[in-house]
Formats: sequence, C-alpha cells, structure tokens
Amino acid sequence: MIKFLNTLTHRIEDFHPITQGEVRMYTCGPTVYSYAHIGNFRTFLFEDLLRRFLKFSGLRLTQVMNITDVDDKTIRDSKAAGQSLRDFTEKYTEAFFSDIATLGAERAEIYPRATDHIDEMVTLIKKLLESGHAYEKDSSIYYRIKSFPSYGRLSGINPDDLQDGISSDVDEYEKESPKDFALWKTAKEGEPFWETEIGPGRPGWHIECSAMSMKYLGESFDIHTGGVDNIFPHHENEIAQSEAVAGKPFVKYWLHCQHLIVEGEKMSKSKGNFFTLRDLLADGVDPMAIRYLLLSVHYRQMMNFTRNGLEGAASSLRRLTDFLRSIRDTTFVEKNTGDLSPVIKEARRRFIDAMESDLNSSGALGAIFELVRDVNTALQRDGVTRVEAAQIESLFSDFNRVFGVLVPPKTVDDQDILQLIEERKGARARRDWKRADEIREKLQRLGIILEDAAKGTRFKRV
Repeated sequence: MIKFLNTLTHRIEDFHPITQGEVRMYTCGPTVYSYAHIGNFRTFLFEDLLRRFLKFSGLRLTQVMNITDVDDKTIRDSKAAGQSLRDFTEKYTEAFFSDIATLGAERAEIYPRATDHIDEMVTLIKKLLESGHAYEKDSSIYYRIKSFPSYGRLSGINPDDLQDGISSDVDEYEKESPKDFALWKTAKEGEPFWETEIGPGRPGWHIECSAMSMKYLGESFDIHTGGVDNIFPHHENEIAQSEAVAGKPFVKYWLHCQHLIVEGEKMSKSKGNFFTLRDLLADGVDPMAIRYLLLSVHYRQMMNFTRNGLEGAASSLRRLTDFLRSIRDTTFVEKNTGDLSPVIKEARRRFIDAMESDLNSSGALGAIFELVRDVNTALQRDGVTRVEAAQIESLFSDFNRVFGVLVPPKTVDDQDILQLIEERKGARARRDWKRADEIREKLQRLGIILEDAAKGTRFKRV
C-alpha cells in the first residue's frame, strides 16, 4: 500500500485515489523568467520520481504541470530585456523543456500556459465576486480571506492575525503574514494586460493555478505538489479560492519537497554557489550524476548539494553500470552452492516497500546496493546461473523505470574516439590532469577502454 505524508493533515496516510486505478496530479511548474536552478530541479525530479512510481504501481496517471508565463517577475524582466512577454518567456520555456529532457524527466500529459487561460481565470474571479469572497479596490480585485473560515489549514497560518483592510498586490509576500491577495490587477502603463469582463488588467499568480488545475483535472483531484516554499502563500491561497468556488475539497493529498542548500549554505548568486543545470554541464558534470544525487535524498529531507556529493553520485552510477556489465559478461554456471533467487526476491520487496513508504528513495537505493554486494560475493565465489542473471536484469529494469538513472550505452564511431584521444593528449601535455581524466571516464561510460603505451594511446571496445 502506497503511503504519503499529507501536508494538509500532517499525517502519513494510505493513498486511495478518488477514482480507483486513476490518479490526477497537478505539479507546480517553472516561472519562465530565467533558467531553472538546481533547487528547482530537485522539486521537478521529485515530481518525476513520484510520477514514475505511480505508473510503475499500475495506476493510470494524468499529470498537469503549469507554465507561469505572467507574474511580477516575468513582467519585470521582460521589460528590462526590451522584449514582449511572449517572446521573453518562450526562450525560457524551451530551455526548461530542454533541461528536463537532459535530466531524463518524463513529460507531463499537459503543460498549460497561464496566458492561454485568462478566460478561465476571469470566470473564477466573477464567481468569487458574486459569492462575496472577493471585492474590488482601486480597480483591482482581491480575495477576502476572512470569508473562508478554514484558511490556514495547510500552512498553520492564523487568519486572525490579518488586519482588516490589509491587502497585497505582490504575488509573493512575507511568510506568516496573511493578507487579502490580488486575484486581478488593474492595468498599469507599460505592462501587458487583457481586456475582460472584469476590466482591463492581468491575473494574480495564485488564481492561475486554480484555473488551470480545475480546467484539466476537475474541481477535486488527487495530488498537488510543489516545493515547501509554495505552501504559503501560494498553495494556501489556491485552496481558499478553489474551495470557495466549488464548495468541495480541492485536493486530497498535498506533497511538498524540502529546500536544497549548496555546500552548507543557502544558494545565492552573491555567494557564488548558485547553479543552473547549464552551469554544471559546462563543468563536465554528467547529467545522470545530477539526477542520481537529487533523487538520493528523501524529498522531505533538507538536501546539501556538494561537489563531493556529485562525485559520489557518479561513482555510484559507475558501480551500478559495472555491476550490470559483469552480469551480462559472466559465464553462467549450471548450478551454484547458494540460491540467489530468494536474495533477489527480498531485494525487490525491500525496494518496493521503501518506495511505497512515502517515496523513501534512499531506502530503495540501499536495497539495490545491498543486492549488488551480495551478488558480487556470489560471482567471486561460484558464479550465477542464467535464471538468476535474468532475475537480476528484471529487477534492475524495474529499478530504472522508477529512478531513470541508468542510460543504455551510446554508440560512438572511431573518428569521434580518435578526436577525444587527441584532446586528452593535449590536456596531458598542458598537465590538465582533471580534463584528461574526464575524457577517459567519458569514453569508459561509452564502453571504450584506453591503453597508454610508448607509441601512443590505443583503444578497445568493451
């Protein structure tokens, strides 16, 4: 039985979809005003792990991930760049799709853009005005949180702390400071706006997700995810406005991914520890090592992202690929002194149990690596049978359906190999040992072994 820690109830709960066998899930996507950083990708990859495991468990999934292409930040930065909002955000939208592909994330079923759903937002705002949950002030429209008695269930914020008449036009405001929030912002000079039934203007951030999730998933759906920084005010406000319109529970299970820090400190450009995926790739980091590292720590645990951690992740991936290669290359025995089948079966059980326990990714990886240790011992002792090898391959195939970190070896032609050998030769001449080692390791991952000799470097395919 799959269990999740539900942020809404603060309890571990058995997972029962609203419709048996089907899961409808909304995941907060990128705000496309810049390249996504590794903290963003920790959340996106947690959501990918969740997606993969739900499908692995035999559930039919519809995932919606929004693209926030209009908010305070996209407007601010598009103006600074001298571009239209659409042209500016399109660049970073395409970059996002490229980055998640590089990290091996599966595509959601639906990626709605906020600017394509203004009509749906206006419809919700009109209903909130009619029911008294919203009011107009200075040509903008605000949500009256005191009209929603259960405000604060998700975050623990006390709505009694709100001072009457305090409202906020900004999309993101002080933590633990509830305010009536903007649903619709009046048109301002130099900013994009839409002519609508409720006047010229543009939406607030919070109404965007309610409109898009309800359009594609219905007024009530199974799972809503995001980072812990989304809990308040964004997700709290989503609940208030959505349930005020529909008169029913908005989301059954809320899951939130914890923050990521870098080398023990909060990520910051001023500290020089702010990394996009592109920064790391430019340094020669294997994207699968990044994926492995980001998934190796339980999603509700604070993660410390370090260079040593990246090296350890790359080493763990090599250990797994070397293990699989050894299984495929071994000479099978007809019979051995020990039966590995129960060991493999137990590893599978522990792997699935860990994942069913609130996506305990570290526990699941532990089960896999214990199996690697036990099988390596058997290989050295008296080998494995063909049946045992097939069972191991099957387990690793299932493991990779969930974690997606093992990629099939790429083919590479001789000319490309020779070019890399020449590049390595130049690096060695410059005494750039780090780059020389990177090239050797890259070729090893492609199944190419280098042999340095007095007459030059030769290679062989493994």
